[in-house]
Amino acid sequence: MALREAREANPRFFNYGGIVFWWDAFPEPLREAAIATGPQSNMHRTDYAGPDSCRECHQENYEQWSRHPHRHMNALATAETVAGDFSGEQTIHYLGGEASFYREADGFRMKLERDETRIVYEVRQTIGSRFFQYYVGRLIEGPFAADHAYRTTNHVLPFGYWLDRRQWVPVVHLGSEKPDGERDDPFAPPPHPREGENFTPYASNCSTCHTTFPLGDDLTRKPHQLAAHTPFRLHWNMADYFREAHPELWGDLEHPADLPTPEIDRLPQTLMEYEAEEHAVTLGVSCEACHLGCQQHARNPRRRPKFHPHSPHLLVQTNSGELEEGRTHQNLNWACARCHVGDRPRFAAGMSTWNSVEYSDAMLGSCYSQLKCIDCHAPHQATGPTWPRSPLEDDASCTRCHTQYQSADAIARHTHHPVDSSGSRCMNCHMPRINEGLQDVVRTHTIFSPTNAAMMEANHPNACNLCHADQPIDWTLEHLREWYDATFSEEAIATAYPHRDDPAAAGWMKSDYEPVRLVGADAACRAGSRELLPELIEMLDDPFLLNRQFTARGLEKMLDIRLDDYGYRFYMSPQERAGPLRLLRSKLLGSAGQPAP
Repeated sequence: MALREAREANPRFFNYGGIVFWWDAFPEPLREAAIATGPQSNMHRTDYAGPDSCRECHQENYEQWSRHPHRHMNALATAETVAGDFSGEQTIHYLGGEASFYREADGFRMKLERDETRIVYEVRQTIGSRFFQYYVGRLIEGPFAADHAYRTTNHVLPFGYWLDRRQWVPVVHLGSEKPDGERDDPFAPPPHPREGENFTPYASNCSTCHTTFPLGDDLTRKPHQLAAHTPFRLHWNMADYFREAHPELWGDLEHPADLPTPEIDRLPQTLMEYEAEEHAVTLGVSCEACHLGCQQHARNPRRRPKFHPHSPHLLVQTNSGELEEGRTHQNLNWACARCHVGDRPRFAAGMSTWNSVEYSDAMLGSCYSQLKCIDCHAPHQATGPTWPRSPLEDDASCTRCHTQYQSADAIARHTHHPVDSSGSRCMNCHMPRINEGLQDVVRTHTIFSPTNAAMMEANHPNACNLCHADQPIDWTLEHLREWYDATFSEEAIATAYPHRDDPAAAGWMKSDYEPVRLVGADAACRAGSRELLPELIEMLDDPFLLNRQFTARGLEKMLDIRLDDYGYRFYMSPQERAGPLRLLRSKLLGSAGQPAP
């Protein structure tokens, strides 16, 4: 059935591709062509039982999940959940102001002071617990009226706690990261904040993935995300769902046709503002975020959960005319794709430069036509601070399908590196570390070739020079040509690499594109390239705070030093860090400006 035909029968129709919202009623041609998934449901609020109902029968999975970062993606701020130092003894000096963190009888406080300005926030929720913990709250003291958004809306607060370092730091990635002089000044919040720029309400911006809401709510809270990778086309009767699940929003409306089309948007917009504490299944990502509503299963374990959504308000179109409900490849991957998708800044080959949209990146390659996310990631078990699988186990994930590379001889012929060396590992070449994680550069989820012309010709990071950071691009091109008969546009190479004799990582650290600079510094530090110390020290003066943070961490590991011993902190202003950088150049480079022996 053509969508156009159905639209003629019901023009109040909102098409997101994988999901189509209908107002009033499903057109009869659609009912005849699609599969009805009701009358039982697993996506309404009353279908969800909560994680404690899983504990008795699934104790091992429950205990593993209890230690998983998903569980603690957000939580109410309590003595048990708050990991930051709110003793009142730690402060952070930033942009000429001072922030302090302390407890009062009724909770946790974040106080910002500069000159005559004094701002105090009440901390109400936590975000994360793996490498950093951020905080959500509201203003309780400061130069804004009682009805101002800072006082009435839970939003992300300006400082977070770095758990490894046990120190307070400015928050990052609340929007696009900006260079020095353009980042938000937390000591001077604008009187008219702009959502997504200098004001991040938690409910409408973060909670959609950090919290477990019924899937029926999520369809309208984040339709673009859910529609991107649905296993089948979903048709959703939006009006009937709101009438049944949210009578408080439906009000005294007698019939869907009575609501003018321009006012339909009011319902999902209001739903977006719902606070998780009152309306979610759980704060954090709990069992039913992936398994969907399991109330019936909890009451009768013989009724196994279905991995595909069901509702009287949902119709499905499939190519086969059949609905696959179990642990299929598509259903399992879509559980991850409901959150781990989105738009980020991109490298030349299309993969994102920073984390949390791993499924979007994975779909740029072809392997996920066979791969499932859980082939590499145990769904209930926390990854931990370091990747738990051995390189051999990682290789086995690839050679399970690419059987031609299972023998040692075949690996050596393919990689041109000794077997069991880092250069022989599948992921080092096909999933290199070019993605900005929370505190380290981590692997991209785009599986691609090290001969990718887009990356090479743009002077974006390539897998070869990530390990051989001290080698120039012509060294790399020669080996790729000899080993794989790979050729590239000489004109593009000449334009992108003005200093072809320099180490590739040195060129990356001088790139105009800040994600390339970050990966270049990381590659130089991981390779222990002391000859690149001049460039690395310059990266400590990069205009982007994140680049300075990652470089500082990598340089400290590489040289076994602490930069704060030199008076350097990555969040300093350009003027503040000038002195420490002079000292670092003197100590590490010497009078000639070259690495000291």
